[in-house]
Amino acid sequence: MKSINRRSVLLAGLGAAGVGALAACSSSGGSNALVSPSGSAVAAAEKKRAGGGRQQKITLTAAPAMIDLGGGVMPKTWAFDGRTPGKEVRLSVGDTLIAELSNQLPNKTATSIHWHGIALRNDMDGVPPATQTAVRAGSTFTYRFIADAPGTYFFHPHVGVQLDRGLYAPLIVEDPKEPLSYDGEWVVLLDDWVDGVTGTPNEVFSELKLGMADMSGMDMSSSPSPSSSDSMGDMGGMDMGGSASPSASTSASSGGMSKKFMLMGATSSLLGGDAGDVKYPHHLINGRVATDPDVYTGKPGKKVRLRIINAGSDTAYRVALGGHKLTITHTDGFPVQHQEVDALLVGMGERYDVLVTLGDGVFPLVALAEGKNANGLALMRTGAGSAPKASVRPRELDGMIMTASQLRAADDVRLKSSKTDVTHQIKLTGNMMKYNWAINGTPFDMKNPEAHPIVIEEGQRVRLDFVNDTDMWHPMHLHGHTYQIGDSGPRKDTAIVLPRKKLSVFFDADNPGQWMLHCHNAYHGEAGMMANMAYRA
Repeated sequence: MKSINRRSVLLAGLGAAGVGALAACSSSGGSNALVSPSGSAVAAAEKKRAGGGRQQKITLTAAPAMIDLGGGVMPKTWAFDGRTPGKEVRLSVGDTLIAELSNQLPNKTATSIHWHGIALRNDMDGVPPATQTAVRAGSTFTYRFIADAPGTYFFHPHVGVQLDRGLYAPLIVEDPKEPLSYDGEWVVLLDDWVDGVTGTPNEVFSELKLGMADMSGMDMSSSPSPSSSDSMGDMGGMDMGGSASPSASTSASSGGMSKKFMLMGATSSLLGGDAGDVKYPHHLINGRVATDPDVYTGKPGKKVRLRIINAGSDTAYRVALGGHKLTITHTDGFPVQHQEVDALLVGMGERYDVLVTLGDGVFPLVALAEGKNANGLALMRTGAGSAPKASVRPRELDGMIMTASQLRAADDVRLKSSKTDVTHQIKLTGNMMKYNWAINGTPFDMKNPEAHPIVIEEGQRVRLDFVNDTDMWHPMHLHGHTYQIGDSGPRKDTAIVLPRKKLSVFFDADNPGQWMLHCHNAYHGEAGMMANMAYRA
């Protein structure tokens, strides 16, 4: 996602032509023709989905908003319907969601909605320009799809670095035959927050793109160039993210470049070294800062299901509930063999469901920003007691810590044994020095999303070998599918690949279309660590 000028020109040229035109150029013939996101193969797959439920209609208005994060922190950001997180959307398996997106963002900013983790029809996946034309400011677009798999999901834009604003909300798909027994439920959204406090995500990305090699002796007192981030200046009327203001830009100093946003020295053994790129002034749980936390009120002895979602852009969280054990039941919507732990590590885009049996008192739910010496906080209150300090560190954070690779898929969702039809090596490349993140050495080309596809065929058992050639961890997310880690690991759509390590995953190619495979660090993905996993027509 390197050149925003090219992206904007393409989108402006597409206009109202829609998704059909996107695939027409390369899908009209030849052995390398790809399935169109709005083609007959996608329609045929949709007919096979188990629908039959109710229709739920909602409107989501993306617009500027001043939001209250608690503790007197009231930043200006972009949000759905004036709140962050947005209002929860809750469906049952087989329901059809009809969601009208109304884009009221400023400065001709285009946007979209990606329904993270949902294996839906390709033309509803919300990824401009691959699966749809971006929704122009002042326009609407209606997403319509069947939710046929229960689980904990969320939704967010898939344009530029808009993920790091306030445009996100939980999406819960309930199982009418729910096998778990519990008394209550708490949806827990984790987020790292910069927007409207120390700067904007566009300004963060502009600084990061300079890399570490070029961070000294450069005058950044003027605003970043329009080609930076998701802004396009005066390139014909479509600003993809809002321009950076000079006042908030990084400033030059006599000793060289001051690093306003770049985080230096954040390390974590759990993440294999470098923990992250970005300094965040706040880490949120359910849209609240740690000094003024969200509170869940329950009763001692009751069993509660926590649905934990990491909606952050650059931060893995180590999550623990003081005085309690967590029983992990699901990850990324799919059941696992139950595992009792003290804490769990959640990368960006990952979700975990856990059960807890409540004690008596007031207990801190802490999301430690892994390697960043900061945390988010919420409270579980079941009785009398005073609230802990915002910086509380329950001992469970240093107890038994679970990561996805240690889990096992539940028997009923484990992939059936089958020979692998095709193996693709997915090399994760780049570094902080040049900030040149890519897949297989080639940054994703927003001008031509079909330029370097990873081609698969419907019906194949596919193996992906993630080979991390970098010194940083990457949460790798595959749209439209779930993969299994190894022969018996959990079913997931997002998994952490540690630096200098290899992770092998398997999935069945059963959802035709063109699907993004990318790092869910918003800034790595925008820099180019993204590829098109495309079905051959």
